[in-house]
Amino acid sequence: MNDPSPTIITLPDPSLVLLVAPSGAGKSTFAKRHFRPTEVLSSDALRGWVSDDETSQEASADAFSVLNSIADKRLARGLLTVIDATNVQRDARKPFVALGKKHHVSVVAIVLDVDVDTCVARNKSRPDRAFGARVVRGQHENMRKALRTLDDEGVRFVTRMKTEHEINTASVVRERLRCDLRDRTGPFDVIGDVHGCADELCELLGELGYEVEGSGLDATIRKHPEGRTVVFLGDVVDRGPRVADALALAINSVRDGSALFVQGNHEAKLAKKLAGREVTVSFGLERSLEELAAAPPSFVERVRTFLDERPTHYVLDRGRLVVAHAGLRQEMQGRSSRAVRDFALYGETRGETDEFGLPVRFDWAANYRGKALVAYGHTPAERAEFRNETVCLDTGCVYGGALTALRWPERELRSVPARRQYVPPKRPLASAAAPSSSDRSLAARDRLDLASVLGGITVETPVVRRVTVGPSLVATAIEQVSRFCVDPRWLLYVPPTMAPVETSTVEGFLERPEQALEYYARCGTDRVVFELKHMGSRAIVLVCRSPEEMRARFGLANEHAGTIVTRNGRAFFKDSVNEASLVTRARNAIERAGLFEELRTPWLLLDTEILPWSAKAGELLRLQYAPAAAAGQAHFAAAREALSLAASRGIDVGALLARTAERASTIDSYADAYRRYCWTVRGPEDLRIAPFHLLAGQKASFTDRDHGWHLAQCDRLADADPNLFTRTERVIVSLTDEAERASAVQWWLDKTDAGAEGCVVKPWTFIAIGERGPIQPALKVRGREYLRIIYGPEYTLPDNLARLRERGTSAKRALAIREFSLGVEGLSRLARNDSLARVHACALATLALESEPTDPRL
Repeated sequence: MNDPSPTIITLPDPSLVLLVAPSGAGKSTFAKRHFRPTEVLSSDALRGWVSDDETSQEASADAFSVLNSIADKRLARGLLTVIDATNVQRDARKPFVALGKKHHVSVVAIVLDVDVDTCVARNKSRPDRAFGARVVRGQHENMRKALRTLDDEGVRFVTRMKTEHEINTASVVRERLRCDLRDRTGPFDVIGDVHGCADELCELLGELGYEVEGSGLDATIRKHPEGRTVVFLGDVVDRGPRVADALALAINSVRDGSALFVQGNHEAKLAKKLAGREVTVSFGLERSLEELAAAPPSFVERVRTFLDERPTHYVLDRGRLVVAHAGLRQEMQGRSSRAVRDFALYGETRGETDEFGLPVRFDWAANYRGKALVAYGHTPAERAEFRNETVCLDTGCVYGGALTALRWPERELRSVPARRQYVPPKRPLASAAAPSSSDRSLAARDRLDLASVLGGITVETPVVRRVTVGPSLVATAIEQVSRFCVDPRWLLYVPPTMAPVETSTVEGFLERPEQALEYYARCGTDRVVFELKHMGSRAIVLVCRSPEEMRARFGLANEHAGTIVTRNGRAFFKDSVNEASLVTRARNAIERAGLFEELRTPWLLLDTEILPWSAKAGELLRLQYAPAAAAGQAHFAAAREALSLAASRGIDVGALLARTAERASTIDSYADAYRRYCWTVRGPEDLRIAPFHLLAGQKASFTDRDHGWHLAQCDRLADADPNLFTRTERVIVSLTDEAERASAVQWWLDKTDAGAEGCVVKPWTFIAIGERGPIQPALKVRGREYLRIIYGPEYTLPDNLARLRERGTSAKRALAIREFSLGVEGLSRLARNDSLARVHACALATLALESEPTDPRL
């Protein structure tokens, strides 16, 4: 008699696999043959880990506690997990079924129904199995009972093997879920709710560069010349004027490989009706049924089959893009369960209806913290906007709004207006950024979730792949923010630290610009800019057009519609008078320069220095610099007088006197150095702002613009109000031109000899990436005399200078890159209307990198 064909066990990946069999059936051998060691959680091994005895039944509770915890963590990561235990009792299976439900994965049972006598014999031959035949026979009986109840318990796939041949020849095949298209990298054009608006759909496809071939039920989208793919977000049917044509175009395009389609709630309802199930004909379904009744029966059958096969969401582009009709929470992405299906089709409702008779929905996007961008529709809005890495593309075309598409990975939004209002909306279209009825304030989406950061912060950035900050540093930053910083809703950007140039070898100098030029040339940069460094205090200035605009975006406002924050997140001014004056004057200058209109933004975030340095550093001057200078001058004056008297008595103190005179001169130079950056400030009219970056506005961060553009916009502000805004002097240098390089060095020497602090050398592009990775966004080159303020009056003495030349810059440079990366990502989140909580995470991480570690338990 021929042996039966080998058993093929198909497992959804991910899934939770239960091996169900009595002791001695060969579960561990089977697991070792078909699964990776890390995928298998063995109850015997866990007993050994917690008690040093794999057979200790007394240790079972602890062993299963650890096993469940590991399974929980693995399933949260979307990893296939195998439970190697007997699993013959319902109570033993119950927690695993609950885990599968929690993580939205299928629970699979592989039953090894080996003859009980074989199991007993195997156990007798194993010295580590002290229990008798009665126990094994009891397990076998429980296994047989389990076969009758597994489906009712929630185990969706059961494979039963009864012979040694079946078990030994079985093969395991992992099958990706239909929603898992991570290997499809696009580019994509994701189109919101069509609802039968076929004319607008064809117009939008044309705007996106597609061609539609054929007409009516034979129409299809030709493959895009750039290899793009259309993604329909569902709700193509119902309500509109050409439902059958729109649906046929989508079906044919999926067939031809030029489109993808996820099911919407309207398709789900239509599918039920076509399957003969009872549904209420409402919300536009009657329109679809009328058109299908007039269509050929073959087309209706195609529609029925097509809708039955559609998934409710896709995970695309290596997990960076998720498409689902009504959206999808992070923990549901790439998973399959009834809860996932319901959320993707209907969103999350409260079980209530509003005054229009429509379901009241939770604003899930307000609290979304996932890494993938979720494109969805379902709830029509006036316009599409990015929020928290989500974007709703239903802009109510059938209601007279527009049909909108997201271009991915460009993150561009394209729309065409509706040709007319086909049906009136039951309720007015909501603003995309408006708070839901369940939360009338912005607090929920803007509140930093401390629980999410206490274990550390990890941020994916476009500069370096990932920046991770440990919990001890985060704890310090949280303490600082909670005690000293501005309201976190104003903590939008923390400037990165700036690394110094490598040490100069020129006698008498610690820093010179030649080292900056050499560094950028080594990195492959062909153009840099020297910006004269303003000796002021770093400040981030937020200016809004009105308090109403400020409240709409940032959730709070003041009368002058703006704020000024220090580089460590504190209020720049102790009172609001100076802040109000500077913000108001800055707003007027921005208006006169036309930047609000030109950049199409109601607010701007500026990176600046506020002058003079003494305005902010007055206490530092009084308590540190001035006392040190006064004490030094008094000391050396007395010392020189005493040494001169000794010399007049014939004592040889010439060398000591010369040394003292030299040291005295350094004290005088020290006092001159800090005094250059001080002037009397009687009121806000004596303050100056030196801007050098326009960081962000609504819908745009300006990190994609070069430094020439940034400085040109800052010049426009200085032109608009020269009494407030100060220009930044600069020299642009081609690194391949030796004459330009020499001229820039001389410019730096002339400026620092005249008392300037120094300069900042930057690559021409805001973000510079070389062959070996990110390039320093800026290097500071400070003047010889200014460095006395930093390193002390006597730093230029030969012995001191020799020690300072041994300083290392690698740690500072690594920190500068990490902080710069966080800043760029934070500005991107701010501009695309992410929750302020996500913006705060970047700012908090930067503050943490500047902190000393603190035990997070304190």
